[in-house]
Amino acid sequence: MKQKEKSDFRYNTGDSKVPWDAVGVKPDVDLSMDILRFLVTAGEDSAAYEAGMAQVRKTLEQVFKTGSPATKLSLGKKVKEVEELTKTMLNVKYASFLTSWTAGYDIALDMAGVGPGDEVIIPAITFIATASPVLRKGAKVVFADVQRETVNMDPADVARKITAKTKAIVPVHIGGYPVDMDPILKLAREKGIVVIEDAAHAFGGTYKGRSLGTVGDFGAFSFHEVKNITSLGEGGLLVTNDPLGEQFAKARFCGFDLTMPPPETWLYNVSPVRSRDGIFAAGNFSTTEIQALALSRQMHQNAAIIEQRRAVAARLHAAFINEPGLIPGPMNSADFGATFHLFLLRVNEQIQGGIQAMKKELSDLGITQIPHFCPLYHYNIFEAFGYDKEAIRATCPNAETAFFKEYTHLPLYGLSEEQIEYLIASVLQAARKLRKK
Repeated sequence: MKQKEKSDFRYNTGDSKVPWDAVGVKPDVDLSMDILRFLVTAGEDSAAYEAGMAQVRKTLEQVFKTGSPATKLSLGKKVKEVEELTKTMLNVKYASFLTSWTAGYDIALDMAGVGPGDEVIIPAITFIATASPVLRKGAKVVFADVQRETVNMDPADVARKITAKTKAIVPVHIGGYPVDMDPILKLAREKGIVVIEDAAHAFGGTYKGRSLGTVGDFGAFSFHEVKNITSLGEGGLLVTNDPLGEQFAKARFCGFDLTMPPPETWLYNVSPVRSRDGIFAAGNFSTTEIQALALSRQMHQNAAIIEQRRAVAARLHAAFINEPGLIPGPMNSADFGATFHLFLLRVNEQIQGGIQAMKKELSDLGITQIPHFCPLYHYNIFEAFGYDKEAIRATCPNAETAFFKEYTHLPLYGLSEEQIEYLIASVLQAARKLRKK
């Protein structure tokens, strides 16, 4: 008898008389149909949809009779394939597929040794997840101002805000446009500070020939449903070339350690994870094989997806660059390769009422926009933690101007030719209406 492959070291799924299956409830036809109905809902022709579903069900029933159900649903071969593909695509030594960007960032902060009394510099404009794990570790968030041209972290302001307590700097590639990393890395190397790239928007982007996320000490990517590619709604990658990356698997799953002898008569051991200056206890950020399957496919499509986004961004840029009052975000260059997760549109003082008036005009014309990220120190959570909002505002004038007066995001993907043309025409119409005479 051919012995079945073991699906998990804790369970006997081989040729035993009484096996213990690693999967408690097997996926079946009903579950497969539920998933399909979730992914593809009925359109106007519901009769044709139901007829198709009936045909699919009949086929699935035959497939399930002749095939074998999955024996591993998490942290299996597909997860490993994603990690190996990441190493190849990004030219990086270590990669870990996790439940979210935040999980990867959390591990990176732990490996950097961030804890109570430390300071972590992040840009004033970013998503809250760049700050909240720092607060959870008892460390202090220090807000660096942003550059007017990119809304990315300003290296000059980072230099002003480094102290003896600074443990990490977190540049965020907003919208997938690269931060100017060299001056940040220079500051960090001079003072022994860890650089963690928030590359949530930036998988496939480049900085001076290197993949974003691999330029600093650690890099984390997001595959949440709104990103350029997704692992079925959530997911993240953590990458590094630092030797601490050898512990990624242990850091992701509870500190399981098969390199250490287990306690007597037991199956495995659990160890702490090493950081730069100590140890920490691991969490559980295990990902599923289905997520990995979806992500692997989209990773192969990523280059084509970015090219499509760049093509639309180029059209918007060309349409707006010579229009008084409008300043489209920067395009690619020899050193800066953006993913165009977002298209940033900036207005200047020629637009009466600034970006708030522009956003209203565009909304009235049926153009959906995503308001630019609010400077984080405006959130209630920081007041609750004792941060002085007004004092921080005074040190981040560009962030204040960007959010309240200058920037918004425009749609960039999934648009028909007619929608792209209408988008361009609407932005120009709004700018001409609001432009000061």
